[in-house]
Amino acid sequence: MQKEKVITAKDLTKRFGAFTAVDKISFDVEKGEIFGFLGANGAGKTTAMRMLCGLSLPTSGSATVAGFDVYKENEKIKKNIGYMSQKFSLYEDLTIRENIKFYAGIYGLTDERIKEKTELLLKELHLEGKEKTLVRALPLGWKQKIAFSIAIVHDPAIVFLDEPTGGVDPITRREFWTLIYEASARGITIFVTTHYMDEAEYCNRVSIMVDGRIDALDSPANLIKNYSATSMDDVFLHLARKAVRSE
Repeated sequence: MQKEKVITAKDLTKRFGAFTAVDKISFDVEKGEIFGFLGANGAGKTTAMRMLCGLSLPTSGSATVAGFDVYKENEKIKKNIGYMSQKFSLYEDLTIRENIKFYAGIYGLTDERIKEKTELLLKELHLEGKEKTLVRALPLGWKQKIAFSIAIVHDPAIVFLDEPTGGVDPITRREFWTLIYEASARGITIFVTTHYMDEAEYCNRVSIMVDGRIDALDSPANLIKNYSATSMDDVFLHLARKAVRSE
């Protein structure tokens, strides 16, 4: 039985004047899939992600995200996705509870639902009794786990994670990926960029961009086999060496 596709892209292209940042990329992502989106600096992955998040209009090609067209329905896309970046986006001068309430309100949850979600989130993260702690007082790893949980507080179809574990220790990274697996098991699709190649091996499938194009797309095991590599590090280095441009 074929799974539902929540992201489809066909010849998706973005040009800035004479420069082609994203060059006719095509791929699908299935519901509940953990999809790794990799590329060296300048490969075009951030530009591609911005188009898929409804933040930048493509120059040509087509794409739908959560069933919505990237040209005509970008506001609907924004309401049906979650987003988390490496650059911490929560308010450090607000408490944990205040941050949850604020972002849940932005996502359009009712007051009753916000209250339910807040208590559930605090319980899942084992933060009961600490909800009045200012975010600035928390270690980076805890900030990132809270940020991820808030990014999916509205149960989006897809959550986009842009290098979410940058700068955190290996133990916290493993804990963070446990949250990702749990979200995927609930049917939330994970679209993640990372520069940690061991994390790429946690994904169901991985695409690797080089100079604006997708050069490889398959499961980590198949990519390692097809490139006669020993790890995703080797696969990535093999492809990235061909890159002409850089940021």
